[in-house]
Amino acid sequence: MNIGFDLDKIFINFPPLIPPKVIDLLYKEKTKQGLKYRIPSRIERSLRILSHHPFLRSPITKNLDFLKKNLSTGKNNYYLISSRFDFLKDRTDDLIKRYDLDRIFKAMYFNYLNKQPHEFKNEILEKLKLDMYADDDLQLLEYLADKNPRTKFFWLNDKINKILKKNIFAIKHISEMFK
Repeated sequence: MNIGFDLDKIFINFPPLIPPKVIDLLYKEKTKQGLKYRIPSRIERSLRILSHHPFLRSPITKNLDFLKKNLSTGKNNYYLISSRFDFLKDRTDDLIKRYDLDRIFKAMYFNYLNKQPHEFKNEILEKLKLDMYADDDLQLLEYLADKNPRTKFFWLNDKINKILKKNIFAIKHISEMFK
């Protein structure tokens, strides 16, 4: 199977002391046309570069360890699909090396052309013909699920486990994707 994963909040934590709702406010725009993400200003870019320092971005070891243990089966191809913008390339490269992510994933895709994250991820999902995809952004998953009805989507969260839509499932740990 071809299985894709987002990076942040799946394998890398958000910076400590910043609530996820604040991050959503900084990243997403309110619009009547649907989902839209903000392209940060120069000052915001500098702040984000600082907030993406590896010291502030610890690994989510339970998820990384689970994938590493399942690599040996050879049954699945794992892909990392992150909508991180171009200005975070150096920080992202540092995290990949630091946590050996290039040894886990068959390929990694990053939004270095600064497209809208949901559109970027949809392009990659269609290209890879993924069977499953996990992300922490429910709005993004709802957009992708409508565009990719044959893919199973998993919303990784800390609160609930249940079916949200025909092809969106709420899970607390990535191991639940394989049940």
